Parts: sequence; structure tokens; C-alpha cells
Amino acid sequence: MTADAATLAAIATNRFGFGARPGELLAARSDPRGWILQTLRHPYRPPDELAGLASGQELLAAFLAVRAERAAERRAGGRAGAGTTAAPAGLDTVRERLLPHYVAQAAARCRVAIASDTSFRERLVHFWSNHFAVSIDKPICLGLAGALENEAIRPYIDGRFEDLLYAVETHPAMITYLDNQRSMGPHSDLGQRVARRAPETAQGRTGLNENLAREILELHTLGVDGGYGQADVTSFAAVITGWSIGGGEGRFAAGEPGAFVFRDALHEPGARVVLGRRYAEGGMAQGRAVLRDLAAHPSTARHLAKKLARHFVADDPPAELIERLTRAYMVHDGHLPAVYEALVRADLAWRSEAYKYKQPCEFIYSTLRALDVAPREPRPLLGSFEALGQRHWSPGSPAGWPDSAADWDGADALMQRIQWSVALGERVGDAHPALDTAEAALGPLATAHTRTALERAASGSQAIALLLMSPEFQRR
Repeated sequence: MTADAATLAAIATNRFGFGARPGELLAARSDPRGWILQTLRHPYRPPDELAGLASGQELLAAFLAVRAERAAERRAGGRAGAGTTAAPAGLDTVRERLLPHYVAQAAARCRVAIASDTSFRERLVHFWSNHFAVSIDKPICLGLAGALENEAIRPYIDGRFEDLLYAVETHPAMITYLDNQRSMGPHSDLGQRVARRAPETAQGRTGLNENLAREILELHTLGVDGGYGQADVTSFAAVITGWSIGGGEGRFAAGEPGAFVFRDALHEPGARVVLGRRYAEGGMAQGRAVLRDLAAHPSTARHLAKKLARHFVADDPPAELIERLTRAYMVHDGHLPAVYEALVRADLAWRSEAYKYKQPCEFIYSTLRALDVAPREPRPLLGSFEALGQRHWSPGSPAGWPDSAADWDGADALMQRIQWSVALGERVGDAHPALDTAEAALGPLATAHTRTALERAASGSQAIALLLMSPEFQRR
């Protein structure tokens, strides 16, 4: 094989995937672009590692049951008098009950990323999961963030964006993360009932919650400069009143506990105008129609194209590449594989310069893939992500983790990587010769300077640490 083919194979595995596992560079050499794209040309099948995980509906139903228990205890304590309100011995907190499920979900996610032979697909899963970010910093999402990724993202990344969008926005994780279950139309049946019974407090109890509507417009579809205004946010928030979760008691009971449900009694009636288009009253169908038009909007196409180009190619991606992906999206009616193919086929995406600095999760995944190590004990594995500052599903905001080098290459963060690399090198010792690992993971991307440094290292463990901290391993 030519050197060019070897270089393209290294770019294919590192830029478009989570790094090469032993043997993958050779497998990708004959047709690097085809090697990437073939991973999307098979029917989706859930990874075996995800089998046995509790569903989002099960976890949310359990959360609601615990909350109902607590409410009953408070009521009983109030009737019994002071000194009897303590929770019964052995009743764990909600976080303690959900934490084992989070650990299982995050560990399974890691094992898939480390062992996958279709890591382009897996990188896309993580990309879209971050695009539709929810955070475990909100206790109810501790068990739901992984379920959102597995149930509403994995099965839809090789279809149309409209379907992915609808699956995410109606998943209980997104509904509860952005509090849409609390949004009540002032003129809805329940809103009017509350107003009649307690008019002095109705205004504070029957208002719209704009969180979900705003994030759909600003983050998930059009983008912050996508041409919407505050009036569109408010109108769209009214459209999606009633998008809620099942469960509850008394007049609040509806649907299966923990599942998405449309609560007509909360829905604000009447036609609404969003982005200049009028949507007739239609209950649940009204919101579905808005999502359909948002998915087809040119601003959405450009917003998604820019994010994909930034993630895969450069922090400041070429305008020509963004336009190429935008056109593919519009021409193919939001069919995502057509956009991915336009990205992979673009020469601009295959420049030999490694512009992207690896985020902590990418660094960890590529390291463990290069060493062909997939730790089975979840807590030490997950501890690596916490130590390097990127705990699973815990971005600081609904905007997700940042995707530029400036957000990850500070001095403290670099020191954490060095310490982690040194510790890992000491654990693996001479079991993984650094030069062989460099050849298998980077191929011709490993420079002569780095190879010389590995040869001169005082020990096998030091050589591994030097490899992991080399510029060519830190970038993709």
C-alpha cells in the first residue's frame, strides 16, 4: 500500500472514529472512505453491551413512585404532629436509587465505544447525544440521560432528522430535564379550573414554561441566529403544552407512569403562529407540525452542518464544507446518512493536518482502543472521565459540552492528562510496547520525533506515557 493510503486510513480511524484498535488501520487502507460509510449501511441493532439496562420508562416510574412515597410520608407526618416526619429507616434517597442505573449505563456506553468495530457510528451517537444534551446534575436525569441516548438517539441517527428530533423531544428525559411537564396553558381545561378555584394564585400556577420551546429553537434546530424571536418562543411553548409524562394521582393521573403522554387538559387551545406560519389547533398534531417545519428549515440545515463540520474537521470549519453539508441536508430532505456521506466524501475533511484537539472522552477512548483494553469494573473506568473533567452526560448547560480546543487545553487540564497517562503507563508497563502501539494506532501519523522519543524512553511505562501525550495522539 502507498503511504497516502496508510495516512488516509489513520485519518479515517482517528478523525471519524474513536481511534484505531489493533488491525483497524490495515482494514481501512484499501478504501478509507468506504470503510467509514459501510458502518451505516446495515440495519441498526442495539449493541449487546446495552442488553439488560432498565428502560427510561421504568426508571422514571420508579422515581415517581419514590416521590409519591415521600409525599405520603409528609402528609402522614403532618397529621401525626411534630417529631414523626423522618423517613423510615432504609429508605434511600432518589439519587442513591438511580445511581446504580447511571453507573451501568455509563459503563456500557464506554465498553461500546472502546470495543466497537463501527466507531464512526458510535462517534455520531455521542455527537447527537451532546447536541440534544441533558445533564445528570438534575437528579431526575441521573437514570434518564443514558436512556435518552439508547432509546431516542441510537435508533434514529441513520434516518431523517425530523424523526430523530421528534423522538428526542418526546422522550421523558427531555420533557423532565426542561420541565415541560410543568407547563400549563392559562386557557387550558386545567388552567381554567385552577383559576376558578384559586384566582389569587392562578397566575403563578398556570403559566407557560418556555424552556423546552426555547432550547428546541436555539439549540436543537434553527440555532441562535436562526431567525426566530421571543414571540416565536412563547407561541411555540403554548403549542407544546400538554407534552408531558404519565403517572400522577387524582386529576393529575394520565397515561402509563414514566412514559410520554399528551395531556389534553394542560394544552393551550387555539391556533398559533411560529416563524410566520399559522398552525391550526390540533392538540398533539399541532406540535408535531411545528417540529416538521423546523426540521425542514434552511437555518436548521446550516446549524447542523456547521456543528458536524466543527466536530469532525476543525474548530473553525471551512465555509465551503459547511455549504456542502447544508446542500446535502436540503436536497435529501434531512436524510442524515446523505449528510454524513457528503462529509466523508469531501476532500476538505481529509487534510493531513490534525486540527481537532481531543476532548477528554475522546482521549480516553482512543487510548483504551489503542491498547485494546476494556476494563470490566465500571467505577475505576468512569473515574477516568471524572478525573479529566468530562463525566458522562453532565455538561454545564443544555448547550452540551463545548467542541473547541480553547475549552479543553488549559494548563490544569493538560496536567491532569499527563498524570493520567503516567499512571496508566505504570499499570500496563511493558505489556504494550509503545512503538508497536504507535504503529497500530497512528501509523504514518506518528512522527520521527515521537518514535525517537519512544525508543529512548527509560522504561516501557514511560514510553506509553510519552506516546499518549505526543501531539499526534492528542489531536485527530
